[in-house]
Amino acid sequence: MLDLYVARDSPLHALAPGWKILALAIVCSVLFAIDHIALSLGALCGTLVLYRVARLSVAMAWQQVRPAWWIFGLIFVAQLVFNSWLIGLFVILRFAVLLMLAGLLTLTTKSSDMIDGIEAGLTPLRRFGFRTEGISLAISLTLRFIPVLTQVVQEVREAQNTRGLERNPFAIAIPSIVRTIKISEEISDAIDARGF
Repeated sequence: MLDLYVARDSPLHALAPGWKILALAIVCSVLFAIDHIALSLGALCGTLVLYRVARLSVAMAWQQVRPAWWIFGLIFVAQLVFNSWLIGLFVILRFAVLLMLAGLLTLTTKSSDMIDGIEAGLTPLRRFGFRTEGISLAISLTLRFIPVLTQVVQEVREAQNTRGLERNPFAIAIPSIVRTIKISEEISDAIDARGF
């Protein structure tokens, strides 16, 4: 379940994982450092262009954010109450771009390549006694979990919709948390079994 890689012949697929991860970190840092809605709109347009460059459909970009719409709704209502609708839209836009970019990274990069790329980038830390293998695994799992959690929430939402519980946030949140913990335990067991 963790490897969401979609094989395509594109420049983004061919790009080294380290560069993609670095670009993701820079873009997300700039998005959250500069509070301007025009920048976020530009980042959204740029992200959609990148999906097309990667030969992935816009529907795949939509799949990265669709399960989080109920969370976006809560954020928007909170911002509407405490600030304004424009700030609510701005916050949602930033998080949507973040989810789509993280999804693009996982769709265009194999798990093993991502771990190797992060480890190569952290190589200078070895001289200070850091275990770069563990750090790279933790970072790659964190990046990989963003779309996985999105997928889990979507599956739970669809199941609760058939039961007529789509308006109950606890009916979605509790099973999502339980499934996430179960996935985490399975990953932990797999890591232990490989002697990592």
